[in-house]
Amino acid sequence: MISAENISLSFGSRFLFKEVNIKFTHQNCYGIIGANGSGKSTFLKILAGELEPDTGNIVVTPGERMAVLRQDQFAFDSFSVMHTVIQGYRKLYDIMIEKDAIYAKPDFSEADGMRAAELEAEFSEMGGWEAESKAAIILSGLGLPENLHDKMMSDLESNQKVRVLLAQALFGEPEILILDEPTNNLDLESIAWLENFLGEFDNTVIVVSHDRHFLNKICTHVADIDYGRITLYVGNYDFWYHAAALAQKQMRDEKKRREDKIAELREFILRFSANAAKSRQATSRKKLIDKLTIDDIKPSSRKFPYVNFKPNRESGRSILEIEGLCKSADGEKLFGNFSLSVRKGDKIAFVGPMHSAKTALFQILCGEMKADSGGFTWGQTISVSYYPKDNSAYFDTELNMIDWLRQYTDITEEAVVRGFLGRMLFSGDETLKKVKVLSGGEKVRCMLSRMMLSGANALILDEPTNHLDLEGITALNDGLVDFPETILFNSHDHQFVDSVANRIIEFTPGGVIDREMRFDDYLASEDVRAQRDKLYNNPARHLGLVI
Repeated sequence: MISAENISLSFGSRFLFKEVNIKFTHQNCYGIIGANGSGKSTFLKILAGELEPDTGNIVVTPGERMAVLRQDQFAFDSFSVMHTVIQGYRKLYDIMIEKDAIYAKPDFSEADGMRAAELEAEFSEMGGWEAESKAAIILSGLGLPENLHDKMMSDLESNQKVRVLLAQALFGEPEILILDEPTNNLDLESIAWLENFLGEFDNTVIVVSHDRHFLNKICTHVADIDYGRITLYVGNYDFWYHAAALAQKQMRDEKKRREDKIAELREFILRFSANAAKSRQATSRKKLIDKLTIDDIKPSSRKFPYVNFKPNRESGRSILEIEGLCKSADGEKLFGNFSLSVRKGDKIAFVGPMHSAKTALFQILCGEMKADSGGFTWGQTISVSYYPKDNSAYFDTELNMIDWLRQYTDITEEAVVRGFLGRMLFSGDETLKKVKVLSGGEKVRCMLSRMMLSGANALILDEPTNHLDLEGITALNDGLVDFPETILFNSHDHQFVDSVANRIIEFTPGGVIDREMRFDDYLASEDVRAQRDKLYNNPARHLGLVI
C-alpha cells in the first residue's frame, strides 16, 4: 500500500495540489486523470520520491518494493537489454552481479565459496534462476523479438528502448507499480498484452494514460485531479465520465425529486455492474461498484466541451464515388488504382501504418491536393467539412477568436458566435485572444467550432484527437457517435475508432482491406488477419496494427 498524506505543492503563486490525502491499496489499479497541466505526471513523481512536495509525506508499507516506468532512454546504454530488464528488481540484480564476480575470480578462496553459497541461496529464494526466462516473456509480449534480448541498449531504436524500460518496470512482481503513459510507442498487440498482464497483476498499479480503452480495460478506480484536489471514484474511466455527467445534470435540475435521482443513478450503476468483464481486475471493480451508494457519485467541477454536429440537410443516396485514384509523393507510391463507394450512413475509419496515404487521400477529397490520376465525385446533396492534421495555416493571422470564427459562417450575431466558442470552453475576454497564440488543444477546439458551424453532412477528420485532453476526446467521441450522416476519419485512439466507425479500411503495402464491421471485430477476425499477413508479407506480428 502507498498513501499520500497532506501533500501540497505550488509553483510560484499557483497551487498544483492542496492538502491531498489519498490511499492506493493492494489488488487495485488506479487511473490518474485530469485536464492538461493539472499535475498528473507531477503527482506520479511525488509518489515515486523523485519530487519533494512543499508539505506532507508519502507513506509506503515497509518491505514493499516500488517500480517506476523510467523516461531516460539513455540511462542504460552501457547495459544489455536483458540486464536492463532485470535491474527492475535491483536487489536480485545486485546479487546476480556479485555472485558472477566471485565465480570469475582467478584466486577463488574459501571465504569466497562461503559468500557465494549465501548468495546462491538468496538468489534461488528470489526466483533468480527463472529471471531471464521471465524477462524474455515480458520483452516478447511487448513486441521486442528474441534476437534483440542480448543486444546492448545503445544499439536499439528509441521506440525499442521505451519497450525495454516498460519491461523493466513490470519485471519481478513489484508490490507497487507506477506507470506514466505506458502505451506510448506500443502497437495494438503489445497494448493488448499489457492489458492482460495488468489485469492479472495482484498488486497496486497507478497509471497515467490518455488511452481511454486502456484505462477502461485495467482500472478498478479513477483518481480525478481537479482544482488542486484528488477525488477517488470506483470504476473505470467510462463509468466515472458518465456517472459524473449524470450527477452534474441532476444537480443542475433543481426541480428533480431525490427519488428520481436515486432511481436513475441506481439503474445506471446496475447497468455498468452487469457489464463488468471477467478479468481479475474487472471482477474486483464489479464488487466495488455493487457496494456504491447513491451519494458516492458526485458531480465533477471539471468542464467538458460540448460537441454536436448538426447537418443543415439530410444527404441523398449518392454520397461519394472514388475511381482509380493514384497518388505518389517524393518518389513514394502512396496508393494506386484506389476505388471506393461510400454509402449513406457510412462512418469509415482509415487505419494502418501508412499515415501519409491517409492524409493525402483526405486532402484530395477536400480539394487541397490533386491526384496523379483517377477521380472522385461527391453527391449533389453533400456538403463537406474537413479537419486537417496540420491546422497551422488556419491560424496564421492577427484575428481574435470571434472574428476568426466569423470567417466560416454567414451568422452575423456576435452572441451566436460566442455561444459556439463557449461550447468549447472559451468564455469572456478569452474569446478576444488572438488565434495565433493559442495552444495546440485550443486550436483543435476552434477548428471543431468551425466544423459545427458549417452544418455539413459529411465530415472528414485527420487525427482529430491529437492535442486534446481526455475530456475533449470523450466529448468529440460522443458527438461523432451521435452524428447521423457520413464520416471519414483516422485516429490513434483505439476506443475512438471502435465506437465511431462501422466500416474499416486499411492501407497496407500490398493493397487495401475494406470491411463493414467495428474495429474490435476487425482485429479479432481470422479472415482479416490472414489477409493482412499476406499483404504485409510478414506473418508473425507483421508490423502490428498501428492506427
